[in-house]
Amino acid sequence: MDIPGLVEVTSYEELREIVPPPLGAAVDKERKELHPLDRKWLAASPFVLMATAAADGSCDVSPKGDPAGFTLVLDDTTIAIPDRAGNRRVDSFTNIISNPHVGLIYFLPGRTDTLRINGRARLVREAPFFDQMIVKGNRPQLALLVEIEEIYHHCSKAFLRSKLWKPDSWDVDAAPSRAELAQALERQDATLEELQKYYGQEYEDKIYDVKY
Repeated sequence: MDIPGLVEVTSYEELREIVPPPLGAAVDKERKELHPLDRKWLAASPFVLMATAAADGSCDVSPKGDPAGFTLVLDDTTIAIPDRAGNRRVDSFTNIISNPHVGLIYFLPGRTDTLRINGRARLVREAPFFDQMIVKGNRPQLALLVEIEEIYHHCSKAFLRSKLWKPDSWDVDAAPSRAELAQALERQDATLEELQKYYGQEYEDKIYDVKY
């Protein structure tokens, strides 16, 4: 796209002319092993964003959520994340098969700081710890084993700027509903009424009944 007046940054040196090097604390906070406080965070977190990239560099970010503590800590440098059946695209898993690098951001509802973990992942179809991942009778068929290479806590600025957890800033009707989006973009063969029913309470009630 040709954008009049656009000035691109094309080198690390140019970038550092604009953004000075980080202060010591921002660099020194990086660790390679879980601290007991990290373990407490993982035990309380019900949600993570997982970033992956294929061998060709194409990227994906996928949300993963389960009851708090769904990420198992196997030792100081290894965690495991269960998979639950969804739309079967498995974009992030496809990426991991060709490129094991993964980036994770763990959220706590209402908290404006986050826990970040970067590492190398393996996709596994069976392990003794699968029995610890059962939720409402659903035993995962796949899990992600992540060997930690870098871990640190991230500050609150993005959440404070966005007011993400401030209910008085929310407008859930600012964009079309999930049913409206699906009817317009994905499932034109279904009526809006059918999709509203599909994505209603029954959808939530049966999320652990879904199989691949």
